[in-house]
Amino acid sequence: MGRRMPMKEVYTFEELTDWKRVTADENPPLRLAVLGDPVAHSASPPMHNAALAACGIDARYCRLHVQADELEEALQLLWEKGFIGVNCTIPHKLNALAAVDDADEDANRAGGVNTIVVGPGGRLKGSSTDGAGLVRALKEEFDVELQDLRVLVLGAGGGAGRAVAKQCAYSGARRLILINRSPEKLQPLHDTIVETYPRERLFVCPWEEPALAAALDHADLVVNCSSVGMKPGDPSPIPAALLSRTHLLFDTIYTAERTPLMLAADTVGARSANGLSMLLHQGALSFEKWFDRPAPVEAMRQALLESMARRRE
Repeated sequence: MGRRMPMKEVYTFEELTDWKRVTADENPPLRLAVLGDPVAHSASPPMHNAALAACGIDARYCRLHVQADELEEALQLLWEKGFIGVNCTIPHKLNALAAVDDADEDANRAGGVNTIVVGPGGRLKGSSTDGAGLVRALKEEFDVELQDLRVLVLGAGGGAGRAVAKQCAYSGARRLILINRSPEKLQPLHDTIVETYPRERLFVCPWEEPALAAALDHADLVVNCSSVGMKPGDPSPIPAALLSRTHLLFDTIYTAERTPLMLAADTVGARSANGLSMLLHQGALSFEKWFDRPAPVEAMRQALLESMARRRE
């Protein structure tokens, strides 16, 4: 493997159309990417590049800024440009599901694609590692299984919330409570879930303190899928006064610091974790789909932690 050259932080769709020339000096070649809009914040490249290096694979992973109206053409270009596969992040997961040639059960259940394998002749196989990544993360952080838990999904109306809710239902959670600012927006999700999940164990509630307090009395695990806590100065999405030390709090926001929800958990002695472990395991599962081999999880974890630490500096 040749000497590793520095690569750009973000490439554009226009650069993808002229990929051979634009990346002529890249060594190893850029053959994997995350597609998003925005995408500069993505922590995936350090994690995946550490995995590629650890396995001696002559390829690197980059960020591609692709807008919604560019996605379909960008995916069609992947085979021609020598890509092995890509990840899709906000806002492309739903449209990627419609654009791939084959979507597996995980993608159809999640209602979106976050991992694409570029097969022979450019045939695109789509999958979602979101649900399985959550399952692995919960096992690692709390040593629990979803089927043993009553789960409250906060912000269930967004893309991440829908995927988490569907995974909880698929895993047979003892109770599933969906909370959203506008509960009426959850009706399509509710109708989909009750096709395979007992209606009497599924509850939809507004994001209001009295309803939230009542729901928390019947929840073991809280998964925050909202964006509350991402911005500096954000409050906890759940006031500490409503939490109990018996709650498990999983915040899908990934950061090197403790999120507002985690700080609220600390005040009552509850166990909590952020989304770094979910990102790690989603990434490991993507790697396994691209290369049909176990991912070097510890190398990926170390790179992810180092990348997060650098962001704090």
